[in-house]
Amino acid sequence: MLNVPSQSFPAPRSQQRVASGGRSKVPLKQGRSLMDWIRLTKSGKDLTGLKGRLIEVTEEELKKHNKKDDCWICIRGFVYNVSPYMEYHPGGEDELMRAAGSDGTELFDQNLTLLLRLECGGAVSSRCNLFLPGSSDSPASAIQVHRWVNYESMLKECLVGRMAIKPAVLKDYREEENKVLNGMLPKSQVTDTLAKEGPSYPSYDWFQTNSLVTIAIYTKQKDINLDSIIVDHQDDSFRAETIIKDFLYLIHIGLSHEVQEDFSVRVVESVGKIEIVLKKKENTSWDFLGHPLENHNSLIPRKDAGLYYRKCQLISKENVTHDTRLFCLMLPPSTHLQVPIGQHVYLKLPITGTEIVKPYTPVSGSLLSEFKEPVLPNNKYIYFLIKIYHTGLFTPELDRLQIGDFVSVSSPEGNFKISKFQELEDLFLLAAGTGFTPMVKILNYALTDIPSLRKVKLMFFNKTEDDIIWRSQLEKLAFKDKRLDVEFVLSAPVSEWNGKQGHISPALLSEFLKRNLDKSKVLVCICGPVPFTEQGVRLLQDLNFSKNEIHSFTA
Repeated sequence: MLNVPSQSFPAPRSQQRVASGGRSKVPLKQGRSLMDWIRLTKSGKDLTGLKGRLIEVTEEELKKHNKKDDCWICIRGFVYNVSPYMEYHPGGEDELMRAAGSDGTELFDQNLTLLLRLECGGAVSSRCNLFLPGSSDSPASAIQVHRWVNYESMLKECLVGRMAIKPAVLKDYREEENKVLNGMLPKSQVTDTLAKEGPSYPSYDWFQTNSLVTIAIYTKQKDINLDSIIVDHQDDSFRAETIIKDFLYLIHIGLSHEVQEDFSVRVVESVGKIEIVLKKKENTSWDFLGHPLENHNSLIPRKDAGLYYRKCQLISKENVTHDTRLFCLMLPPSTHLQVPIGQHVYLKLPITGTEIVKPYTPVSGSLLSEFKEPVLPNNKYIYFLIKIYHTGLFTPELDRLQIGDFVSVSSPEGNFKISKFQELEDLFLLAAGTGFTPMVKILNYALTDIPSLRKVKLMFFNKTEDDIIWRSQLEKLAFKDKRLDVEFVLSAPVSEWNGKQGHISPALLSEFLKRNLDKSKVLVCICGPVPFTEQGVRLLQDLNFSKNEIHSFTA
């Protein structure tokens, strides 16, 4: 049997972004949508031509299958017959044929993808994808491309087999563990790249009492906090990811004995030590912590690390606007995860047999402190403000979930650094639609934890008044804290609207972006549809804001 990998598209932590000069979309024939493709894969038709057999494919064999009606492509070591998929691919046959009979992994990862721009209610949005048929969570779903689909799931009925490789030499994990002194890898196992570019190599140790097991991680960094550590344990599998700069230090162990679901995490910031305290199910002495699992005790660049998912339970959902909901998810008792400010996670749902994932930025439960969830060391709740596109694929399915149902949530990713707030005096926020979501936690943090802050200004772009997320809360917060100014800009207001109108422009920004002092330290955060953000960044640069003073999020 072949173990088909479970990575999701986009590739873990890859920069799937599109330049403005991207490829154009090829119109699909009638009956060639994403749902049509899914129906074909469920029909039982032999899409590989191998009558259900899986084979090992040599490089010589792969090269032979390089024609439209006989097109095999290798992605991450697995070979797919994509000939049946040709007519369903929004980039056209030529795009797929570029990888015919060869390894298409690099093409897949380097974002040589489809760029599609749509005119949608006055705002332009974009999506990109190399392999997925036309469907999206947008009002123009009939012609837009959805990029957040698990490609292995999409093409699993086209799986020919695995590339033939030389037999790997299996490690003796017990022997490997004996070579590790208190969790510290021998220096010979630290690559030159990590030694030159990465942080000092972390280590771990463990100790026990009759009832507790404590795992101590020594990061050798002094900027570690509770956001830096993610812990999951299921059955006997214990997994701890520690974010250290642009790297991920992973402890992954099959525990030798059972532990209870709940545990505690403590960080000693002054020395960069993390302590994870597990409760034994039986008060017995452990001879050893456990056996190493995949990638145990490794330091990996974050961009190369896979996303890990855990199932979270839907606790509540409430209407915020006519088409926006506030979802509250509860983490498992066996998980510690706090999403850092400005970072996002992926939500994953099975839809008609296909795993589809989309990125969302968690928010606070409220902008107002009297309603805001308490900030606890082991915060178990994650909130999301999500716009429901009724003609879309993902969000209607999310909206149909009942209280008590489960959603898979990934580990966080993102490149926003909280150090940008140090000694900050002026903070400007530019948001369009649900691009407001990264601003929620930024607002909460800025107004409560930045003593140097003099002024926060939010310019919030929407189509109509009904589209403004948390308008009353924003107005109450501005009334409560005089450092905050909020301006609403509408592109399609009613005649009675007395506020600002239009789209992002030099005239609006030049008036809005006035520093409190001539040389005050300033940060401008911007988020919205891709064209909004791209145009906004260009305008900010024209207004002489430096790259260090601008941070753009992806909506």
